[in-house]
Amino acid sequence: MSADKELVLTEQGFKRIREELDHLRLVHRKEIADRIRDSKEYGELSENSEYEDAKTEQAFVEGRILELKHILQTAYVVTDSEISTDVVGVGCKVKVHDLGSDDEWVYSIVGSAEADPEANKISNESPVGEALINHKAGDIVDVIIPAGTAQYKIIEISK
Repeated sequence: MSADKELVLTEQGFKRIREELDHLRLVHRKEIADRIRDSKEYGELSENSEYEDAKTEQAFVEGRILELKHILQTAYVVTDSEISTDVVGVGCKVKVHDLGSDDEWVYSIVGSAEADPEANKISNESPVGEALINHKAGDIVDVIIPAGTAQYKIIEISK
């Protein structure tokens, strides 16, 4: 994570990350500790794949816990009262019309830590999100996509 970029989260994203952190700290850590304790009964640790797997998972979980703590401590949380429907910003839902393919989509603009393209939650730092930011309903924006450049007309901005 770059130190010069501000990480932005919606209130829902902050809550989801907080819940993941709590689950890792309160539930998953204990499960891994139990696995490590149980795997020690399987014999010599240097030849014990269950022990090695549990230790590897423990390292991953501890790294993720540190990452989530950092996100929660440094992120700027956009509150619902800060979300405008006048221009596209983090927290908005944007209905766009692709002028080339005649398709329409509704995207939720979120911070990079909560992006989920399969759920149409796109990052404000993604090519589409970045192109839409600060534009109004009715604007036509050029979006650089892998296939070239697309033109999207912003149909509607909502919360």
